[in-house]
Amino acid sequence: MEMTEDVVIVGAGIAGLATAVALKRVGVRALVLERSQGLRSTGAAITLQPNAWLALDALGVSHKLTPIYAPLFKRYVTNVSTGDVQQSLFTGKGPRTVHRKALLEALADELPTDSIRFSSKLAAIESQEQGGGASTAVVHLEDGTVIKSKVLIGCDGLHSVVARWLGLAEPVYSGRSAVRGLARFPQGHGFKQEVQRFEDVGKRAAFVPLNERELYWFFVCEEENMTGEPEQIQRQVLEKHAESFPSVYLDVVRHADLSTITWAPLMLRYPWGIVFGNLRKGNITVAGDAMHPMTPDLGQGGGSSLEDAVVLGRHIGNSVIRNGALMVPGDMAKAIDDYVKERRWRAAWLVTGSYISGWKQQGGAKWWMMFLRDGVFYKYVFGWIAGLVDYNCGNLPAVSSGKED
Repeated sequence: MEMTEDVVIVGAGIAGLATAVALKRVGVRALVLERSQGLRSTGAAITLQPNAWLALDALGVSHKLTPIYAPLFKRYVTNVSTGDVQQSLFTGKGPRTVHRKALLEALADELPTDSIRFSSKLAAIESQEQGGGASTAVVHLEDGTVIKSKVLIGCDGLHSVVARWLGLAEPVYSGRSAVRGLARFPQGHGFKQEVQRFEDVGKRAAFVPLNERELYWFFVCEEENMTGEPEQIQRQVLEKHAESFPSVYLDVVRHADLSTITWAPLMLRYPWGIVFGNLRKGNITVAGDAMHPMTPDLGQGGGSSLEDAVVLGRHIGNSVIRNGALMVPGDMAKAIDDYVKERRWRAAWLVTGSYISGWKQQGGAKWWMMFLRDGVFYKYVFGWIAGLVDYNCGNLPAVSSGKED
């Protein structure tokens, strides 16, 4: 079977669904191909920083989530070794932690029912030159389906087939791994809308309320492989890795819903691979983790994916406006190129800032490490890293009015 679409998006995660919503807002239909049988919600929950909520505002989706998930207003950081506790307030609009599934469903509900094609596994990609700078992207699926499109966007995550086709280097292991899960307290957990974080040499953990009965928790350490069933992973955290952590944290882990516990190595793409890598070829590009996998230390994985969607939607939308509500293949290449230019350095800095922030938080107790962390990081680097979160990716153009943004 052969099909023709204006835009094909590979992957129905946050980046893929958000990009489809952005394109719908500018009058462009996209077909989303997802290899799974339904929406994937691996990770249980996600904390969205203010920049992510600005992107959701631009997509017209934030109003579905803000009445359900309250903002966080304070953060406590406990040094496990000394017992010292530092606290800080979130300024402006604080972050909110949401169920990942709720975010995906909020985005998917904005799309026509036939926009997502599940159980669609990518087999091959090719680009057919049409002359005059125009090209057609051709996707071959494992079931024999062939789909031709004016634009192909890879939002297929960490091990992206599209990124590999573009020639981007494979993500690398950061040296740390994370366990994540949800803790459920049927009678209520009693915590306020505050982040409780705990730091030790080579280890970091936290929990944060989702609602009155659920907490999202994680544990990050330098253990490269934490294998076994969820119950075994939970036991390893409690008895081997976090046994010296405060009892309040251990109690949260004990209340974990085993079905939500996941372990994963934290991966990233080297920032120079983003700055100098081939992020597009003709009308084919990548977004989200397919472009810029990063460690979660700034809480920017989901936020940067939402930013990508808005920026990509803006550049494609502006092209549609310039060409009288038409998708002109030759002009699409310029729109994709403008998107890549806008996102390349932003993504590279986020990857860098996230890694540095994680290194700082799990630094050792040696004098030189403490000097770099306390004498250099907090004085000269922290402000710059914090500024990466305070960012507005902009709005989508008003296609009906014919005005570019």
